[in-house]
Amino acid sequence: MDTLYRLIDLSDPIAPGAACAEVAAMFDADPALSAIAVVEAGTPVGLIYRDVLQGMMRVAAETLADKPVSQVMDATPRIVAAASDSNSFVNALADSPTPVFRTAYIAVDEAGRYVGVGGLGSLLASHRRRQRDASDAMGLVERMAVDIGAHLDGVLAITERLEQQRLTPDASAFVRAIGDTSRDMSATLSRAIDLHRSSQGQLLFTPTPTRLRDLADAVEARWAERAHEGGSTLLVSYDGDPECGVEVDGERLLQVFDILIENALAAGRGMIEARLTARCQGDHVQLDGLVRDNTEGHADERLPLIGDPLGTTSQQDRNEMALGVGLALAHRVLRAMGGPLHAEANRGSGLTVGFGLTLAPAATEAEVHEDQAVASRAAHILIVDDNATNRMVAEALCDMFECTSEQAVDGVEAVEMAKSGRFDLVLMDIKMPRMDGIAATRAIREVGGRVGGVPIVALTANADPADVQTYIAAGMQDVVEKPIKPERLATVLSALLGGDEDEGGEEAAA
Repeated sequence: MDTLYRLIDLSDPIAPGAACAEVAAMFDADPALSAIAVVEAGTPVGLIYRDVLQGMMRVAAETLADKPVSQVMDATPRIVAAASDSNSFVNALADSPTPVFRTAYIAVDEAGRYVGVGGLGSLLASHRRRQRDASDAMGLVERMAVDIGAHLDGVLAITERLEQQRLTPDASAFVRAIGDTSRDMSATLSRAIDLHRSSQGQLLFTPTPTRLRDLADAVEARWAERAHEGGSTLLVSYDGDPECGVEVDGERLLQVFDILIENALAAGRGMIEARLTARCQGDHVQLDGLVRDNTEGHADERLPLIGDPLGTTSQQDRNEMALGVGLALAHRVLRAMGGPLHAEANRGSGLTVGFGLTLAPAATEAEVHEDQAVASRAAHILIVDDNATNRMVAEALCDMFECTSEQAVDGVEAVEMAKSGRFDLVLMDIKMPRMDGIAATRAIREVGGRVGGVPIVALTANADPADVQTYIAAGMQDVVEKPIKPERLATVLSALLGGDEDEGGEEAAA
């Protein structure tokens, strides 16, 4: 704990009978002295502020010179225990009835005896510096977490390829266990990063036209088999116009359902119902979502976790911590969307957890997840990244979308390979040795012709709006954030490659 001892001035106090002129001279002799404590028999009785006394002396020096400082001192200064936590003291200042213009305080020991004087200016500066250091540290942790997430994606890409091979039963079980563990770790890590970003007001939302029927189908596709393997039965239903579409971040809503279904599965075996209900009401759509279970886990023990996910989780139980992080994120996501999470115990057993959102309608024919090929023809893609794991993940995703690929390890190699003209699109990392992604993009654009016009997509963990503007200004068409989400990459590839065949035909005809 960082106490006030480190921030106070252990200067000698003065007696109540000291003359004002004498105290003014003390301030003149030490420009760094902002305040002097007035102490009687070891106990603080007042405080003299430099600016206040000097102002009074300029106006009435002859009258005040010989008068005791007890007549002009602040008789009710801030008095704080020197052993107090400095952060707690700063936080308490906002609620203190003592006027903020009192720019100094007196520190005392446990017996109330004078220890020293502290300035609020230096205290606040120290507090801001610690906050900045903490923010920098969290930023470093987040970057490391993103890098770990990318490596976990690489492990998943490897296990998915191994699962397609002919393996012995034991080897298949080991590969599947590695994959399941990696998926769980990746999801928890991703949620922890999102939770931190939400606390900083940096959680990104991308509302797009989303058909709600497709959203329900996606929930079932993601969880029906896993629920069955865990001994539970998942029923997913959608009640509403089959073609009803809304403007919403579908991935964030799926994230919420993932978290709520995981919470239900963690409570034990049983029946789990996930439901979406949509009602058109004038110029908006009322969307209600819920996850209800009948597991035998005690509802009265589960409700506190729903209401205060991080306040009730055991710091020793990693599974509870993972659930707590997920539920805390679900609260943040839904609050940002305008519909807080609520929970109640069912009659009999289990819980019902739900939310309600008021959303703008949108016409849509696109599904939330498109499993078909991302382009109208097979595309050949250049993957540029100095990290072998990242290249492997991107290669696996290109294979998933029926695209062929080649790899480059830095910007210099990427430019040389791009000049061959055999690539339909480039996935470009930003931070690389020898030549970074921005410089490589500019070099490719300078080639001109078909090579210079190839679509280039940034692959980066830095996707803040300011960063995105920099990438676009350099000549990139879009950005895919790391760790790469297949759905996001599919959307970008479809947008940039879908019309190539027609355009190529028109050029040939010309």
